[in-house]
Amino acid sequence: MSQDQVAPITVPKVPLRETLTKWLSGIIIVALLLWSWTPVEMQRWISLFIDASNMAEYASGFLSPNFRDLDIFVEQMVVTVQIAIWGTFLAIVLGVPFAILSSSNIFPAWIVQPVRRLMDACRAINEIVFALLFVVAVGLGPFAGVMALFVHNVGVIAKLFSEAVEAIDPRPVEGIRATGTKKLQEVIFGVIPQVMALWISLALYRFETNVRSATVLGMVGAGGIGQLLWENIRSFAYDETAAIMIIIVVSITLIDMLSQRLRKWAL
Repeated sequence: MSQDQVAPITVPKVPLRETLTKWLSGIIIVALLLWSWTPVEMQRWISLFIDASNMAEYASGFLSPNFRDLDIFVEQMVVTVQIAIWGTFLAIVLGVPFAILSSSNIFPAWIVQPVRRLMDACRAINEIVFALLFVVAVGLGPFAGVMALFVHNVGVIAKLFSEAVEAIDPRPVEGIRATGTKKLQEVIFGVIPQVMALWISLALYRFETNVRSATVLGMVGAGGIGQLLWENIRSFAYDETAAIMIIIVVSITLIDMLSQRLRKWAL
């Protein structure tokens, strides 16, 4: 073949099985969307445009935020962050042993499966449901919010931490196990050094998520700035509601920025 001639480019054929899998996946997704269209009233999307004037009139009440009670708003925002701190801390304390117990590369299935099902139960129930239960059990206030975040996040953190444990290099653990050490020593010297950085990153991510969740929990009586937000919404005090929302947005943005920097440092 001369230098001026270019070899023809041949596109490799896609295997039939791969093509069928892609088409089947697309059909399933479309079928799910069509199946759920009517039950969730997606046909009402046109109302977003028909009733846009009503939405604009409602939103106009938020254009003049009232920061008259700024000190109270900031104080309650701090309480919200404190709720998230304690909820996350308690969840980590209990979530770490559950994460180890639910790791299939550390413990046998007869231990792993029951622990996983327990964590599934904690994770499946939303924080708001737990908050309502604890408000009834211990009364209104931040403690109910702490307990709601704690119980739900035990399941979440155990799941995230367990996945990190199952992805570790097994050789250090096997080497320690070969010396005849106990299971606790395997975990301390073979597992935790490999996952600590990722655990810290995941814990920080859960904390910033919990700050947002704690804001909502206050609306059902679990303390913090969410309680003030709900009281002002019910009173049609749109100017103060706008001020509270601005404080929430600014606070969560700052926490997210700080958390992002700390996660980069941890990794």
